[in-house]
Amino acid sequence: MTEDVPPPGEGSGGAGTGTGIGTDAGTRAGTGTRAGTGTRADTGTRAGTGGDPGTGGADPGTGDSAAGTGAGPGTGADPGTRTGPGTGPGPGTSAGTRLSSPLVLTLVLLLAVLAQAPIRGALGSPVMQSWTTVFVAVTVQALPFLVLGVLLSAAIAVFVPPAFFARALPGRTALAVPVAGLAGAVLPGCECASVPVAGALVRRGVTPAAALAFLLSAPAINPIVLTATAVAFPNNPEMVLARFAASLLVACAMGWLWQRLGRADWLRPPAHGAHEGETRAETFWNSVRHDTMHAGGFLVVGAMAAATLKAVAPAEWLRTAAGNPFLAVLALAVLAVVLSICSEADAFVAASLTDFSPTAKLVFLVVGPMIDLKLFAMQAGTFGRGFALRFAPATFALAVTGALVTGAVLL
Repeated sequence: MTEDVPPPGEGSGGAGTGTGIGTDAGTRAGTGTRAGTGTRADTGTRAGTGGDPGTGGADPGTGDSAAGTGAGPGTGADPGTRTGPGTGPGPGTSAGTRLSSPLVLTLVLLLAVLAQAPIRGALGSPVMQSWTTVFVAVTVQALPFLVLGVLLSAAIAVFVPPAFFARALPGRTALAVPVAGLAGAVLPGCECASVPVAGALVRRGVTPAAALAFLLSAPAINPIVLTATAVAFPNNPEMVLARFAASLLVACAMGWLWQRLGRADWLRPPAHGAHEGETRAETFWNSVRHDTMHAGGFLVVGAMAAATLKAVAPAEWLRTAAGNPFLAVLALAVLAVVLSICSEADAFVAASLTDFSPTAKLVFLVVGPMIDLKLFAMQAGTFGRGFALRFAPATFALAVTGALVTGAVLL
């Protein structure tokens, strides 16, 4: 006995149309509205781009589906739910496997296990042993000072009102600059903390010359940095005094230079704080997390660079650079900019460069907290790119000059 095949159905719904011929056990035929034999009708109430036609498909006939584009031999299907030999999304349209952090970590650990023999052999070489020794020594010595500095700087930046500094400064800019430079000693943190605090001072009405003197002096003359310098140079206490004097001298000189030559349109006052939260506690922990991430990361990078320079660089290169006073100063000044080491850790890196003169090391210690790659980015983000492009070169030149003059007198 031969069943009657329903005529082709055609219909539209929403934004799409579709055609199809199909049976559903002989009970549902497409009649333009996906109507069966009087038992079911879908009159286009589901917006889509086509129907669900097909023989043996999910819903034979020509009714509309929700945003589908194909099922069975026709066009149109519920996305990802009905599949067939049509043109719509079916198998293969689901998103592929994505790499996640746990998966990446698992792959790295698996590769490390598989390659443990060559890794063990490489780490056992004299060069890698020297590298590891210097890296661990620099990191372990500097880490306590970095953590303490981050906590104290966050506490002062959050719980000491910026307006306090504005009230404490003299009204005359020429006197406010050295006072602001000396006030940098009360912010025991690195340059990551001094930039947002200087921005807050400008927002509170402090003259930019004084705020910039504070910005440059705070990372270099605060007690945490000076204590770390004394620990890094136990046999050279004059290095602590030289760093303090040179850094304060350069900070005041830059403040006075800005007072003399700076223009208001070169500096864009920051609109808001960098780590402001709904509460002081939230702001404090935001500042701690930010400074720890940045300062800790740059500490590791700096320690790696110092270890690499110590273990890999040919000894004759270091001797050549260290033996030429001009080249030694220039090399360590550029190295301070490139390494971007936190001021609470740079003394340990400088102390590890035993082939260089004390004056060259002083240049490294004075330049680094005042201008490096991360500081340039932070200054550009806080005060504007035009300011950073003018301020950074002038700071670099004055920092090198001030360190040389101070080193000639004290070292």
